[in-house]
Amino acid sequence: MNTAELAATAHAMVSRNRGLLAADESTSTILKRFNTIKLDSTEETRRAYREMLFTTPGAGEYISGVILYDETIRQKTKDGVPFPAYLSGHDMIPGIKVDTGAKPLAGFPGETITEGLDGLRERLAEYYKLGARFAKWRAVIDIGSGIPTSYAIDANAEGLARYAALCQEAGIVPIVEPEVLMDGDHPIERCEEVTNVVLQRVFDHLFAARIVLEGMVLKPNMVIAGKKSTKKSPPEQVAEATLRTLKRHVPAAVPGIAFLSGGQSPTEATLHLSLMNAAGSLPWALTFSYGRALQDTSLRAWGGTTAGLAGGQQQLHLRAKLNGLAAAGSYQPAMETSAA
Repeated sequence: MNTAELAATAHAMVSRNRGLLAADESTSTILKRFNTIKLDSTEETRRAYREMLFTTPGAGEYISGVILYDETIRQKTKDGVPFPAYLSGHDMIPGIKVDTGAKPLAGFPGETITEGLDGLRERLAEYYKLGARFAKWRAVIDIGSGIPTSYAIDANAEGLARYAALCQEAGIVPIVEPEVLMDGDHPIERCEEVTNVVLQRVFDHLFAARIVLEGMVLKPNMVIAGKKSTKKSPPEQVAEATLRTLKRHVPAAVPGIAFLSGGQSPTEATLHLSLMNAAGSLPWALTFSYGRALQDTSLRAWGGTTAGLAGGQQQLHLRAKLNGLAAAGSYQPAMETSAA
């Protein structure tokens, strides 16, 4: 493990005004996305879509790295350049999703455990050779009647720590992603309560696993009311509650926090990020690691056609630029119509 290299990569991932593009959708997830534009999901259409995103002119100005899927890290541009090499050559760090998904946690109805630790050491060695310099593992915590339980939180926190240790051993920066879902009808206060517990337990396990905090990136949810809640959270309340929670539990040694969008609309996710960065000096960089919040408008504009290539890239560049402004605390909703 080269701790200096890990720290340098982690800092580059959260460098000012830039964030991460999450393009690590599984084959089943990308199928659902393609269904919205009536496009067949084949290896070639998936490759063409990712190429449209990655080759967006000027993307590296706002996107510091890209999270890839196992299929995608092995694919190439139409000119034969491996995607990891193309990204590296355009100032974007290649990363890789390494978990194999959240599965039902035996004995705990409604709760899940993320799997993928078996054989991970060997897979990480291969991904490093393919060009990956960071990885991602997502743990999912749901809020409902009687859940989450402390056992489920601890099981997922331990999994995140074991994954992170294997990553750092392999010279790969771990993105630690404990996501408290916003799918329920819970108020923002309940989300804050659960997120506090989750982050505390995650860092307890990271410390126990001897993770080098300077060589990791945290990817948490924002503190927000559930989508089915009758009491919606004003943007200022989301920013305040999220910052309060992070300050309680995230050590200053962590270089940065790259939020997931977690079902928020693109504009909501951008506004919340900007409000947090505008709140004043913070011990860590706050930026984005968005999938749908960066891709949705781009996917629709592209539409799976050659004629839609420029439009798709323009939309990705626009959303990346707006989120880059949010990472500097200078985004305003009016920019949605005026930015070019």
